[in-house]
Amino acid sequence: MSKEQRWDADRALSLIRELAHLPGALLPILHALQDEFGYVDKAAVPLIADALNLSHAEVHGVISFYHDFRHTPAGKHVLKMCRAEACQSMGCDKTIRHVENRLGVRLGETTGDGGFTVDAVYCLGNCALSPAVMLDGKLYGRVSPEVAEFLIESAQRHS
Repeated sequence: MSKEQRWDADRALSLIRELAHLPGALLPILHALQDEFGYVDKAAVPLIADALNLSHAEVHGVISFYHDFRHTPAGKHVLKMCRAEACQSMGCDKTIRHVENRLGVRLGETTGDGGFTVDAVYCLGNCALSPAVMLDGKLYGRVSPEVAEFLIESAQRHS
């Protein structure tokens, strides 16, 4: 996410029109909207559908299929927690429970203060060092509840 500003339908429509001519324009448009606003607002669905001559269901289906497209703004810090088999076998569930209890949210939620969004992902490509997490785009391996606590506290200190 580059700039992240408040949702603006006029700006969204401008981005959609800039990219609508591309072959397979739906994904580039969704990425542009997410880069601009930090999420893809539900108000974008009819705008995109009209511009690309798609149904609302087709646009919504693509947004829902790809887990990286957000429907609401993310927190200041995004913690992605791997739930793939290698991480499960190395105890990621214990770390996930710790993070959920520590932050008072479940996977897929954002803390009330907007400080953290905690997401489940299915493979960060760090299986040899599982369990793995990604905090604000930086990958960490062998993450125990204690390491997760350290990462959370560090992120809070540097906010």
